[in-house]
Amino acid sequence: MSQILPVVHILSKVLMLFSAAFLLPLAISLGLKDGAHRAYDEAIVTTFLSGVVLWIFSRRGRRELQTRDGFLLVVMIWTILPLFSTIPLLSYMPDLSFTDAYFEAVSGLTATGATVLSGLDYLPPSINIWRTLMHWIGGMGVIVLVVAVLPMLGVGGRQLFKAETPTPMKDSKLTPRMAETAKGLWLVYVIFTVFCILALWLGGMNWIDALVHAFSVMSLGGMSSHDASMAYFDSVTLEIIVMVFALIAGTSFSTHFMALRARSLLAYRFDTEIRWTFGVLGASVLGLTFYLLYKGFYLDFPEALRYAAFNTIAIATTLGFATTDFNVWPFFAPLWMLFLSSFIAGSGSTGGGIKMLRAVLLYKQVYRELIKLIHPNAEIHTKIGHQSVPNKIIYAVLAFLFIYVASIIILSFILSASGLDVFTAFTAVVAMVNNTGPGLGQVGPASTYAVLNDFQTWVCSFAMLLGRLEFFTLLVVLTPVFWRK
Repeated sequence: MSQILPVVHILSKVLMLFSAAFLLPLAISLGLKDGAHRAYDEAIVTTFLSGVVLWIFSRRGRRELQTRDGFLLVVMIWTILPLFSTIPLLSYMPDLSFTDAYFEAVSGLTATGATVLSGLDYLPPSINIWRTLMHWIGGMGVIVLVVAVLPMLGVGGRQLFKAETPTPMKDSKLTPRMAETAKGLWLVYVIFTVFCILALWLGGMNWIDALVHAFSVMSLGGMSSHDASMAYFDSVTLEIIVMVFALIAGTSFSTHFMALRARSLLAYRFDTEIRWTFGVLGASVLGLTFYLLYKGFYLDFPEALRYAAFNTIAIATTLGFATTDFNVWPFFAPLWMLFLSSFIAGSGSTGGGIKMLRAVLLYKQVYRELIKLIHPNAEIHTKIGHQSVPNKIIYAVLAFLFIYVASIIILSFILSASGLDVFTAFTAVVAMVNNTGPGLGQVGPASTYAVLNDFQTWVCSFAMLLGRLEFFTLLVVLTPVFWRK
């Protein structure tokens, strides 16, 4: 217990801070008189008082966090914050089960975008804003936000930042102090979000829809205020705006930060991931455009390009918006899009999947092994840009790929054994682990995850957390050796 108390003490402060997140939907609810304000009153009081109680209980356990504490705190935050995030949903929608509410909250905070709700067009605006505000908070990472504030609370943040951020960013010291780094990343995040809101509003959305969809786009979440998602607007202008900001959000925010700090675009030029991301995406969009034309699904090039470009970029970056039911496209097209979601997003972006940097390393390592078969004595180094990558990093990436593939296979088997058809089970797991949102089959873009039973819903909630925490952060806490002294 004495080992857990310091973690609980920090968690209590996080909960008290998190209670402030309900203020925005509360203010909007009161301003629009949408009838949901009591739900946020309950959420604020319950969350803040819970934090106070935990703070009183654990106040004697204060000390600087160790690495092990950082992992545990990250897991606790990502599993406990959804509990409190369910309060507005359960309060306003009493018929919603706790299982479905927790799934919705996890989907929100992990920026996955999968939903069990329908009739979104008729929900109070503040409820839809809360659903996507969870995206926005979770998109850059709750922990990064907390790291920026923790020094003011008397606790260092390096352990949290190392535990939560994606692997390629862990050793990237953008500024000398972790708090400054977190604040810098959030500043960039806020700036792009404001521009996205303005662009969507100028593009034709009302300000509520602009706010909802900007939160979704910049976090690469995918929840919408309309059942039809972006198809509701049927606007090429809005689709172009969403694609542009989705690509921005799918690029490393450390690159954005360095570009803005240096007031130069050179940071983008030297980012290896960007060239690969745009190259693969460009080829995929053109390829699927011609494929859909060849199959006769669309009759003219502009229409095929419009739907292929938007839906490919939305799924590949793990945004998850849709402008059509691509579930009915020829089988190869949606499957390829879902495959892209496994690696297109950049490291340090708000996207999911294994990240492009790992994919590039894997590709170069495979090429290296092929060359060594021909020239066994040759000294060949795997490089990113002009920098050689140490073997220990390559081994770590290979281990990550193994656990990624193994997790998808095991969870797919579990869902299949529970009664879900194999195709739906597999695509649902891929969509959850990559934090993409819509899968295929019964959980395609034209349906919701309400078709799942409670057990399947919990499996999907676990898969979302597993993917968001990049597997090892969550799995290490579940190992017996973690709990040994």
